[in-house]
Amino acid sequence: MERIGSDPTRTETRQRLLEAAGEVFAARGFRAATVREICQRAQANLAAVNYHFGDKERLYAAVLQYTFHCAEPLPLDLGRSGEASVEERLRAFIRSHLFSLFAEGRPAWHRKLIAREMAEPTQALDTVVDQTIRPEAELLMAIVRDVLGPDATPQRVWQCASSIIGQCLFYYHTRPVITRLDPEQTFTPEALEQLVDHITHFSLAALRQFAQHPEGDVGCTL
Repeated sequence: MERIGSDPTRTETRQRLLEAAGEVFAARGFRAATVREICQRAQANLAAVNYHFGDKERLYAAVLQYTFHCAEPLPLDLGRSGEASVEERLRAFIRSHLFSLFAEGRPAWHRKLIAREMAEPTQALDTVVDQTIRPEAELLMAIVRDVLGPDATPQRVWQCASSIIGQCLFYYHTRPVITRLDPEQTFTPEALEQLVDHITHFSLAALRQFAQHPEGDVGCTL
């Protein structure tokens, strides 16, 4: 169990360890990173990791949770207002998620560490999924289910929700390619608002087609 004391010096040391460990883990990966390098970068003694976190594995878990928390998780009541239509709720979710992905000011190692964890998942990912990702996924699936109707199967709800998230991730992860294929595409706040509208309208059109075919495939006519 990690120790968090009220002593400002200890709190500062713990924060330096989190930041230093994040940089090292992002650059080298969990297995190649060493406690010695982390402590040197944090200007802390070797015993500091054991004191604050217990061991290297629990330090990594704390860093991963810290990284996801810094990503401004979606508020769990997002779009649940009784006065909001399902279309407004879906747009609110997409907007919050997209703007969170493109938020500026975060250290570069945050994104590198998350990319590493997705490529080489560790046991620490289980905690992040349960505490952060699953509640957001359940919120989106509830919105999708309201569009599809009561006859939609769990698989269809899950796949439709995944497709919506996939559109947001596409623009985020392939920015270097997108800007080369379409130099006019930018990712300013104004451009992101336009993308929010596009993803919302595109997704609603697909969901409504699925709602009309709750048991079969949606036909496509060209």
